[in-house]
Amino acid sequence: MKIMTCSQLGGPCELAHHGQTADDVIQAQDKHLKDAVAAGDADHQDAADAMKARWRNPVKGLGWYNATKKAFAALPED
Repeated sequence: MKIMTCSQLGGPCELAHHGQTADDVIQAQDKHLKDAVAAGDADHQDAADAMKARWRNPVKGLGWYNATKKAFAALPED
């Protein structure tokens, strides 16, 4: 199990996401951003918009995804 924070994934806060894989924490971040925006948290709106924009540009999205997987792999086990 490893931990990445919202801010490590491009968000504005330090909420910790726990996961066995980078995909686990990416999915947790996606849900966190959606929930925060739905609750009216304007600070998370920019991060949610940036995440959506990454996937509209496959090259940019894949670059972010690979960098995130590399960062996750370098983390110590919790």
